[in-house]
Amino acid sequence: MATNFVEELKWRGMLHDAMPGTEEHLMNDMQAAYLGIDPTADSLHIGHLVAVMMLRHFQLAGHKPFALIGGATGMIGDPSGKSEERNLLDEATLRHNQDALKAQLSRFLDFESDAENMAVLVNNYDWMKDFTFLDFIRDVGKHITVNYMMAKDSVKKRLSAEAKEGMSFTEFTYQLVQGYDFLYLYQNHNCTVQIGGSDQWGNITTGTELIRRIGGGKGYALTCPLITKADGTKFGKTESGNVWLDANRTSPYKFYQYWLNTSDADAEKYIKIFTFLCKERITVLVEEHSEAPHMRILQKRLAEEITTMVHSKEVLDNAIAASSILFGKSTSEDLKKLDEKTFLDVFDGVPQAEISKSELDNGLDMIGALAAKTGFLGSNGEARRELKQNSISVNKEKVKEDYLITKTDLINGKYVLLQRGKKNYFVLVVN
Repeated sequence: MATNFVEELKWRGMLHDAMPGTEEHLMNDMQAAYLGIDPTADSLHIGHLVAVMMLRHFQLAGHKPFALIGGATGMIGDPSGKSEERNLLDEATLRHNQDALKAQLSRFLDFESDAENMAVLVNNYDWMKDFTFLDFIRDVGKHITVNYMMAKDSVKKRLSAEAKEGMSFTEFTYQLVQGYDFLYLYQNHNCTVQIGGSDQWGNITTGTELIRRIGGGKGYALTCPLITKADGTKFGKTESGNVWLDANRTSPYKFYQYWLNTSDADAEKYIKIFTFLCKERITVLVEEHSEAPHMRILQKRLAEEITTMVHSKEVLDNAIAASSILFGKSTSEDLKKLDEKTFLDVFDGVPQAEISKSELDNGLDMIGALAAKTGFLGSNGEARRELKQNSISVNKEKVKEDYLITKTDLINGKYVLLQRGKKNYFVLVVN
């Protein structure tokens, strides 16, 4: 007997809406559900994660998950939550994106075992590519009225006076294509449930309508809430854009820092949604956090769990080590272990000056490094004073006025970190 998947979602704050009868249906033996993922990029971002976590909980509850890559729907563009048409992708790009997304999903879902409820990856392009337009409008389109389609919120918003542009026929038909996906999976894989974000409710219910009218059966729907931040700013966004799961798009250090910097209110909410810790463990963590908020127990545990899950324990350890360089005690050896991207992320926004490599041939004197050549300090006199007071470090090691910076000091063959006191940093870029 499967465990109660819906109850699990409820206490975690992951359930927005469910079609009547869904919970009872899921308590009746193993069922199959699918989540559609748009392949417009070759990486998921953390906005996708709530629905992916739902699918993982679904598998943990003993059910069979399908991850559907929307190769066909990605060629159309979903109007839900959008105010404009989007660029359409070619097949080669969509296939590349599919492979990259499967690799990321494999960190959450079991695609490889021989378990009865092993996850399956499908692409709707595979069943849509040979479906002619005439066949589609005859076999599918005739079952859904225009009145029904116009009543959907996603359509209404795009046709409202506030929308800059109208809506193309291509996007108008999106809900029919997504609805057909549900019918196809119902007929070919006995998939009776669709999971998605709350903005997908209209598209999902079009699928249940097709299952009723064409398949003569019953489909069910579950949606998760769109995650918000307590301060009203958008979840999953930073100044540089989305927080991605791909380490090349968002470095693991920045990924870890994103979760570490969440507010207390958000951390209490997110630790239920973005980790698989049990209710009892989370209750204890919340109590420990409320007794000593300055220790940021919730944020640290949240950041550790999700960074390990998305990347690895080794990557988490590196991110923690990188964080301690700014905020804790660390050595030049710790600095030199950082790869270039992480080094630049850690010291993002720190003032820089560029010098040529030839200036290190005979060693760069500290007065030149601090003032004359860089402007880090205001004058040579100030540089001498700070050196006498033992407040200057090169790559985290204290130095005197007679120290010479040479090529052996270079981090990643290119950088030298100067520091005055505990918090004033300066990066020498050596080219």
